[in-house]
Amino acid sequence: MGLKGFERRLEHAVEGMFSRVFKSGVRPIEIGRRLTREMDDHRSVDVRGRVVAPNSFTIHISTDDHDSFADIADTLCRELCDAAREHARDEGYAFLGPVEAELVVDPEQRTGTFHIDARLREGPGGTGAGSLMLPTGERYVLREGTISVGRLPECDITVVDPNVSRRHAEIQSRGDGFVVVDLGSTNGTRVNGVRVTERELRDGDELGFGNVRLTFQAS
Repeated sequence: MGLKGFERRLEHAVEGMFSRVFKSGVRPIEIGRRLTREMDDHRSVDVRGRVVAPNSFTIHISTDDHDSFADIADTLCRELCDAAREHARDEGYAFLGPVEAELVVDPEQRTGTFHIDARLREGPGGTGAGSLMLPTGERYVLREGTISVGRLPECDITVVDPNVSRRHAEIQSRGDGFVVVDLGSTNGTRVNGVRVTERELRDGDELGFGNVRLTFQAS
């Protein structure tokens, strides 16, 4: 499911260039397949009994292939990260930190070949993996520290809704997880429809700020 979604989204993002650019070089779907295979091959069990998979990927490719990817490198890396998250969700894997992917030039790689270094990597300060799916379909990756949510433009996540307070809530990193904390907002903060003052977030939780809904994903 993750790889099919990856190919469909990437093909839509680059449209006709998808088939034109990659005829003789590395195809993105090949990288996606190898990446998920690396996750399966290098999964492990942590001290909490969770099955954890690599979350940091360095893709080594030739100079020619790197040049071919130049115009869509950011899109490709973003979609590879999403494919990794979807695969982890399908297989029940956890991550030790944020999912990252990087394309690098490797003079040892010939055109059409590539190598992936897949690693288990904690986030800064031991922060685990977490992200918010915004109403626009964009993903906001959570990291160490505090993320502010509210109507003010200086908030990390600005919510345009008259039912949302200027500084409505915060998402705080605690240990290897994340907690939502209401800041005394007028209309309250809800998790899965229940009003909360403070709540540890779990994968799939729906956060409600006014009429806006965000989904927390622990991957």
